[in-house]
Amino acid sequence: MISFDLIVEDDSWSALGDLDALCRKAFDAAQSVASVDAGNIALLLADDGALHQLNRDFRGKDKPTDVLSFPSLPMDRPFLGDIAVAWGVSATDAEIQGKKLADHLVHLLIHGYLHLLGFDHETDEEASEMEALEIKALATLGIANPYQTD
Repeated sequence: MISFDLIVEDDSWSALGDLDALCRKAFDAAQSVASVDAGNIALLLADDGALHQLNRDFRGKDKPTDVLSFPSLPMDRPFLGDIAVAWGVSATDAEIQGKKLADHLVHLLIHGYLHLLGFDHETDEEASEMEALEIKALATLGIANPYQTD
């Protein structure tokens, strides 16, 4: 079972209602397609400024982004790592893509969880494998394929 410690730094996230339940739903779906025996995740729901700083400090990219994952070292298990999500970038992306923000957050959390387990999307092959897991996890929740374009 995945447990998580939720830190909400931007009150805008409260618009989504019960964040604990929403995050639980995302991690349960993620674990259904890529399971670990047990694990703990530190989860930060923040604003664009926080993600901009993290992106700059840890990835050398001087811009905000929607989600960042920081996997733990194997010796730190069952702690899997940290996931941080930005309100503004996520809300804007959801609106542009015509998605509910809650569904988009669930997708971002599944995406982040998979990164914590070592999945990546640097190559086409890696991206195909990771996206297939995301699509499968989202389908268990009745959420449409986020990569399908009309």
